[in-house]
Parts: sequence; structure tokens; C-alpha cells
Amino acid sequence: MARSLDGLVLAPVADQAPGQVGTRTRFAYHERDGEIWAEYAGGDVVRGHLVGTREGDRLDFRYVQLKRDGTTASGHCVSAVVELPDGRVRLEETWEWESQPGSGTSVVEELAADGG
Repeated sequence: MARSLDGLVLAPVADQAPGQVGTRTRFAYHERDGEIWAEYAGGDVVRGHLVGTREGDRLDFRYVQLKRDGTTASGHCVSAVVELPDGRVRLEETWEWESQPGSGTSVVEELAADGG
């Protein structure tokens, strides 16, 4: 199993559709006893939260976010936790909106120590 997500900051490697999470979004993860949660913000997202569980290298969580235009959105995501050759963590995500139509995949990676 890859290392704990607790205290890690991750960011998407590519922008999603307008009004969604993008490369300027930062996720601050927490993990304890199989529970995961995170706060996120940046880009078109003013404030977001996710909460769920981790079993081995699989995350299963729901997310809710407030966007700059004042609307909210929520959905469900399942992620695979992958350790990169340089030791950083990558999450390979499959998500689906529950508050609106749409689904897709995305990748977020732990920021390097230099913040990049």
C-alpha cells in the first residue's frame, strides 16, 4: 500500500471543463484509520470538501464544492493511489457528478517539495 495521504497537498495535472477543478486547484488531504477527507480551493472553485474511505490503494469519496459563480455541485469519486518513481503520490480518479450531468477521469499528483 502506498503511503498515507495525511498532510499531502495534491493538484490536478490538467484542467477539467470550465467551472470545475483545474491546475490551480489545491487539495489538502487528511487520513486516519481508513478515513480520508480534504479541503480544496483554487481556480473556479472557491471552497470544496471531500470525505470518504480508503481501503488499500482505493479511495471512495463524495465531494461538494462552491464555485465562483455562486453555484454548488456535488458528486462521487473512486481513486487509485499510485506511488510515482520519485516517491510522490498520484491519484487516478474516476468521478461522476450527482448534482448535474457529467462524468470523467482525472489525475492529481502530490506537489513536489519546491511547490511545483
